[in-house]
Amino acid sequence: MTKDFRIRSQGYGDIRTPGFRVLLRWLAALTLIALCWALVPAVASAQSRIKDIVDFEGVRDNMLVGYGLVVGLNGTGDSLDSAVFTRESLVGMLQRMGVNASDANLDTDNVAAVMVTATLPPFSRQGSRVDVVVSAMGDADSLLGGTLLVTPLLGADGEIYAVSQGTVAVGGFSAQGAAETVVKGVPTSGRIANGAIIEREIPFELAQLRTVKLSLRNPDFTTARRISRAIDAFVGEPTAKTLDPATVQLVIPPSYDGELVELLTDVEQLRVEPDQIARVVIDEQSGVIVMGENVGISTVAVAQGNLTVRITETQQVSQPSPFSNTGTTEVVDRTNIEIDEDADRRLGIVGGTVELQDLVNGLNALGVGPRDMITILQAIKAAGALQAEIEVL
Repeated sequence: MTKDFRIRSQGYGDIRTPGFRVLLRWLAALTLIALCWALVPAVASAQSRIKDIVDFEGVRDNMLVGYGLVVGLNGTGDSLDSAVFTRESLVGMLQRMGVNASDANLDTDNVAAVMVTATLPPFSRQGSRVDVVVSAMGDADSLLGGTLLVTPLLGADGEIYAVSQGTVAVGGFSAQGAAETVVKGVPTSGRIANGAIIEREIPFELAQLRTVKLSLRNPDFTTARRISRAIDAFVGEPTAKTLDPATVQLVIPPSYDGELVELLTDVEQLRVEPDQIARVVIDEQSGVIVMGENVGISTVAVAQGNLTVRITETQQVSQPSPFSNTGTTEVVDRTNIEIDEDADRRLGIVGGTVELQDLVNGLNALGVGPRDMITILQAIKAAGALQAEIEVL
């Protein structure tokens, strides 16, 4: 006699019933969602916002510069005998104020000629304020306690875009005595917070643009393509085009017509993973070595050794034999020469690695310092075993 055994689950009945199959689908979906959430932090940690890796066309700073005078210094200003430009500027300023000082024998050390610099942010409006930096030009010792007189700030086109005036805040100081001088920081340079008022605006109508170019701060073909694809995926239609490794052109879609600011706000929050070429940056002056993520090296054998010659000079006293009537006591030089060829150094193998950590571990295993490592990396590059670009600062 044959018995029909069936597996039943409370609430869903037979395993072959539609209810049980729905339960299995829900469990599979929940498992997939859990796996996706587990992978999100690892992926997001390697990505950057488009806002942090590109600059938008037209959204840029402008440099301003001006020449002025700082007064009120406590005897730490320019010497008018040696700083001719300070004397002429002082005379011209007094004449504009109605004081005829061209024939006077000016002798003051409370005035200093300075250069005033500022950065005009994009979309700055008339009447807004920006910070300025004041730097001495002559032989002034300090700008502490000084006041900058009205100084127009000019752009690259020669037009006045801001006017600066105010008390100079200096972070450093200097103190001098009869036998010692103490200087902290740079007392000949200071800052005026909100010290310049914008007088002229730079005309730029962002809302009227039909296309916007995104300039990559680190040009790269792969990164530019990833940016364009991320924008297209967000907008839902092909609106971004990669022109070159440094430029992505964005055409304003009809859905954002008249709302360019909203589009750029959404675009700059998108995340992409920037790519970079394998590069080793070397600063020979300080011995600093910086390696990129994709630096790799083929199997190579490296031997490193230094030849050290140590010369020691000592003086010894030479005395004659006892009861000698002819000998005299003399001081003679003795030279000791030691040569260290680092004979204990052996040939080491660094190879088969494509990861930065393996390369660093292999070079550290040779027991060499940063400066010797610079020479080793250059020799490995010459041998064709280093798959990276070497840039020497």
